[in-house]
Amino acid sequence: MSDLIAVVGATGKQGGAVVDALLERGAAVRALTRDANSERARALAARGVEVVVADAEDPDAARTALDGVAALSLMTTFAGEDGPRGETRRGILLVEAARDAGVPFVVHSSVGGADRETGIPHFESKRRVEEALEASGVAHAFVRPVFFMENLAYQLPAGETVEAVVRLPMPGDVPLQLIAVVDIGRVVAALATDPGRASGMAVEIAGDELTLEQIVAEISAATGVPTRFERVPLDAMDDDRASMFRWFSTLPAYQADFAATRALDPQVLGFAEWLVARR
Repeated sequence: MSDLIAVVGATGKQGGAVVDALLERGAAVRALTRDANSERARALAARGVEVVVADAEDPDAARTALDGVAALSLMTTFAGEDGPRGETRRGILLVEAARDAGVPFVVHSSVGGADRETGIPHFESKRRVEEALEASGVAHAFVRPVFFMENLAYQLPAGETVEAVVRLPMPGDVPLQLIAVVDIGRVVAALATDPGRASGMAVEIAGDELTLEQIVAEISAATGVPTRFERVPLDAMDDDRASMFRWFSTLPAYQADFAATRALDPQVLGFAEWLVARR
C-alpha cells in the first residue's frame, strides 16, 4: 500500500500545518490545490511535496487527485459567497471523491462542538460533512479543534504601541478553550499516519483554557505592553459569528479532551507558549 498522504487546503494555514507535521514525520505528501503556480504551492514543491491541481467543485479532478493515496487530510471552509452551504457542498463532494477513489482512511478536521447541535451555521456545515463521511463507508477519524489562538493574532500589540485592547463580543470572565494551528497539524498528522489506531476516533482538541481577562494578562506579560479586554456588542457581527459568540458565552461550550490532545501531540502549546513562539 502507498504511504502517500493527500492534504486538502495545503497552501492555507491549517492545511499547511498538516503538511509541516507530516513532513516532520517523514511522510510523503500530496498537496491538493486549485493553483499549482501560486507562491505557496511552489514553496511546497520545493520541499519535496507533490502538488496536484484539484478543486472540490470538480469531482472528476478531485477523484483523480486522490488516486493511490493511503490517507486524506480533509478540511473545509465557509469562506466565500456561499458560506456554510458551500462548505457543506464542497465537503460532501470531497468525501464522495475519496470514496470513489478508494481512499482507505480520511482524517476530517471539523470543529469542537460539531456533534452537539450548536445551531451555529459554520459548525453545522462541518457536521453535515462529518455525517457524509460516516455514511460513506470510508474509515475515518474526526479532529474537532476549539477556538484558534491565531484568531487573536491581529489584536496583539505591534510596533511601539503604548496600550493594546483585545475586543470580542463575550464576557471577560467566561473561560474559552484555545488551540494553536500548529497543534491541529500535529494531531491530524498523528492520526493520518496511524490509521489502525485512529480509525473511528473523534477527539475535541485544545491546548489551553483561559478567560479573556486572563488572556490579556498573558499578552501583557509576554509583550510588555499593557493590554486590556473590552467587550463589544454582538450587533456588529453577522448572524453566524454572533451565534458562535453567544454559544461561547453560555457554558459548557467547547468540551475538549486535554489529555487526549496531549497524548496525540506532546508538544501542544499553551497560550503563553504560543505567544513566545510567535516572536
